[in-house]
Amino acid sequence: MSTLGDTFRKGVALLHVVANPVVEAKILLMMATGLSDVEILRSPDREIGAAQEKRFFRLVGRRLNGMPLAYITGKKEFWSLPFKIVPGVLIPRPETELIVETVLALSPGPGETIVDIGTGSGAISVALSKELAAGLITATDVSEKALAVAEENAASNGVWERLRFLRGDLFSPLKNGEQFHLILTNPPYISREEWSGLMPEVRDFEPFLALDGGRDGVDFYRRALLQVSEFLFPGGWFLGEIGAGQDRKILEIAEQNPALGEFSFVPDLSGIKRVFKARKRTT
Repeated sequence: MSTLGDTFRKGVALLHVVANPVVEAKILLMMATGLSDVEILRSPDREIGAAQEKRFFRLVGRRLNGMPLAYITGKKEFWSLPFKIVPGVLIPRPETELIVETVLALSPGPGETIVDIGTGSGAISVALSKELAAGLITATDVSEKALAVAEENAASNGVWERLRFLRGDLFSPLKNGEQFHLILTNPPYISREEWSGLMPEVRDFEPFLALDGGRDGVDFYRRALLQVSEFLFPGGWFLGEIGAGQDRKILEIAEQNPALGEFSFVPDLSGIKRVFKARKRTT
């Protein structure tokens, strides 16, 4: 019978093609055995049951076939909070935390309202609900599955009562004349040219609709930026995550809306312009 240590080492060797084989092997071994990381590290000579060993290598096989780790484990951390993740729902990325940081820097006050367009797993909305004393946050998505997962994540993180979930595309779920202090989004922004070069675990497993930004990656912004001012209070902000090198095109689109101004970009830790900001004029 195999030991935990032997099984772990075999898993690491098999997973050498992923970025962090040691970390991922440990996570999958914890999942297969129900043991904690401390128990695994302290007891390498402990025997592992045949069923647990079989399950471990089955999980390793799924990872080697390209399935993202978050879809295998069913969870992903964002803003130091736990989120349920299932296939068909976009996996939240660390770079998207920059939207949360940018919103917090604007210091929304009590009673200010926020809309998160294309909420996915609810990562941004839930994180902001934990941080802010602002009013109701509205989270929208075209995907019924994504909204169901977002609601579960809001409930498990204790903020369900502070969120409103609506299904629909772009601004269609919002009432005519309804206005907000902040509208934010992490929209699809992968261009068709970039599509073939994506990592297979992204291209082949994550939802196409949550990634595909059209020919040049900015189709969402062509639709959103000409309408967004209708749903913002004067002085309200729009924030959106963008892809590398898309800043000029997005700025050109935004400048076509005379109701918007104060355009700027927030760089990520690599210096890439990652979040676009625009403000509705007050006059």
